[in-house]
Amino acid sequence: MGKYTDEEIRNFPKITCKIAADYLGISPMAVSIGMRNDLLPIGFAIHNEDQYTDSWSYQIIAERLIAYKYGKITTVQVQNIEKNLNLIITQFEEMKRDLLFILSESVELEA
Repeated sequence: MGKYTDEEIRNFPKITCKIAADYLGISPMAVSIGMRNDLLPIGFAIHNEDQYTDSWSYQIIAERLIAYKYGKITTVQVQNIEKNLNLIITQFEEMKRDLLFILSESVELEA
């Protein structure tokens, strides 16, 4: 089993379940199942379903993985971060709609 330093984790262009598992000292299957079931808050598990395939992809975030290893991140913290990001995105989309409305009004006035 490979052992990675925090700096090596930060420098990987993509962190696989195998790399994360080696870093945490658990099996790759534990990483993938933990992420699928929202029990391992180190990134995102994306379920890809179409008529031909049913697969999963994983986006593991280096800083979350490192924080999790040292017990500095909990599921509650991640949920709060994601909730706040969703709120920011919603507010941004509302501002974008308002701006597009204002711009469309000004185009009509010029015509």
